[in-house]
Amino acid sequence: MLKRVTGLGGFFFKTRNPDKIKNWYNNHLGLDTDQYGCTFWWKDKEGNDCSTQWSPFKEDTSYFEPSKKEFMMNFRVENLEALLAVLKDEGVTVVGEIEEYDYGKFGWILDPEGNKIELWEPVDKAFL
Repeated sequence: MLKRVTGLGGFFFKTRNPDKIKNWYNNHLGLDTDQYGCTFWWKDKEGNDCSTQWSPFKEDTSYFEPSKKEFMMNFRVENLEALLAVLKDEGVTVVGEIEEYDYGKFGWILDPEGNKIELWEPVDKAFL
């Protein structure tokens, strides 16, 4: 059976001033921020190192398009290509083409309200 979502990969949101927001979260909540936001490290049930990313984006970003929302969720998945094929067969709108990097593969879908969802097949060891 194909696993679908295996965890939260990240939470991304729009803001007027990403650097100011990162500094506020660093100063007041202790997030270890960098240029991208904050990476939270955790272990899965098998003891593998995993990460979840928290990232503020500039309010005029086009990265969340075609969604008009101020946020985008990223979910961790195990087999992105197979999952996207199944979702497409189920009538889910797939957005764009799969993109592959040394830290994983990415694909995008829309939920029934037009929220863009990023699906990430991670390579967590690329961050270690």
